[in-house]
Formats: sequence, structure tokens, C-alpha cells
Amino acid sequence: MDSKLNLPNSVTVEADGPLRIVTLNRPDQLNAVNAEMHWALANVWRQIRADREAQVVIVTGAGKAFCAGGDFGWLEALGGDAVQQDITIDEGGEIITEMLRFPLPVIAAVNGPAVGLGCSVAVMCDIVLIDEKAHMSDPHVAVGLVAGDGGAAIWPAVTNVLRTKESLFLGSRFTAAEAVEVGLATRVVANGEAMTEARAVAAKLLALPQRALQDTKRAINAHLIKAVAGPMHVALSGERMSMGSPEHAELLGKFRPRKP
Repeated sequence: MDSKLNLPNSVTVEADGPLRIVTLNRPDQLNAVNAEMHWALANVWRQIRADREAQVVIVTGAGKAFCAGGDFGWLEALGGDAVQQDITIDEGGEIITEMLRFPLPVIAAVNGPAVGLGCSVAVMCDIVLIDEKAHMSDPHVAVGLVAGDGGAAIWPAVTNVLRTKESLFLGSRFTAAEAVEVGLATRVVANGEAMTEARAVAAKLLALPQRALQDTKRAINAHLIKAVAGPMHVALSGERMSMGSPEHAELLGKFRPRKP
């Protein structure tokens, strides 16, 4: 890499020639997003973009999950901190904008559950390979939050509006095959083979003329950027308002995983 990236340990970037492997790295917490990881997801894209040797990116999760969504401890702390709520919503907008404007092709190796923001990160990649035992869902509404950081803004652009409404309203869980069927993923891969398949796809992309590949992505993503711009602001504003609600605090307590 041209220079050392300024990222916390919760998101790592490995260089393999012109390939960059971004790993969500909180395996003991199923890569649940905390404040540190959220900041990193907003900043990693512009840092890789500045790496002149990078040509293709793979995103995956350490351990058994791709990303389990928001860390409950972090979400509970956010509920009482208006300043951090504003920062988090700003970062949420940056994650969406930076991923959609990122010039290099990005492959998601969804090696396990992709939930909430984790699902959104996967869906905003260019090629989404999902392990046959993985699943995808966005349960924001179930915990009293507007599905702002991706689901409400992104899903209607990749699947149909009616399916998006039912799925986000009810927090529906999609199996790997269902995720492909509705347009949230590209194809299913055998259990444990997500990274192997992602590397194989990356090798094919690296063999292509890079300027033509990048400009083709830019043209396609122009449709997404246009479609997402207005809905993203509405969705994020709604999520910001819902963060401090008593209903959200109550539901977090209800759904918080219990220690054995």
C-alpha cells in the first residue's frame, strides 16, 4: 500500500498485490458495529481510494459473522447522547455516500449473518457472494429505529418497493437463496467458500482493463446515487429522531442478548 491507513483494529485492511481485503474485525461480538467501527466504515473508503496501487476490494467479516448490526451497548449509550447521535447520523450518510462513489469494484464475501448496517454494507457492494448458511435482515423498526443507514434508502433501488416495505416493517430474515431471489445478493456459494469465491472473482476483475471497469461502475452507480439522494436524507433524519425515543430504549432492553 502507498501509505499506512489510519484505522482502528475493528476494521483491518490487508494488501495482496492490487487487491485490498477489508475485514470487519470484532469476531467475539459477531462484528457488531460500535462507535469505533462505525467511524472506520465511514473513513476506510476514502483512505483506500488514495492508495494508488489498489484496484479491487473484498469486504468480509472475521469469524462466524459478516456483521451482526449495531452493538447493543453502543446503541444504548447513543440513546442519551445527542451530540453522538448527530455524529453517528453524519457518519451514516458518509458510509452510504462513500461506498456509492467509491471508484474501485467491491466484492462482499458474506461469510455469515449480515444484519442491519452490516446488511446495508453488503448490499452497497458491487458483487455480493453469500454463504449458503448465512442470512440477511434489517431489524431497525423492531427496535424502534427508522431504517435510515441503508435499508430504507438502498433497498428500493435494488429490489421492489413493496418487498422492501414488508421486509423492513417486519424485520424479515432472508436465507441466502432468498437474498439472491429478491436482489440483495448476487449468488449463493458453498458453506465456508465465500472468501475463496471472492478471491476468484477478484482475480477476474483484476485481469480486466481497469479504466473501463471503473468507468462502467461509475455509470451504473450514477443511477443509485440519483435514486438514493433524497430518500437517504429523509431516512437518516428519521433515524436521528428515533434514536432518543423512550420506545427505542425500551425495545433495546427487550431485544438485548442475554448473557448465559
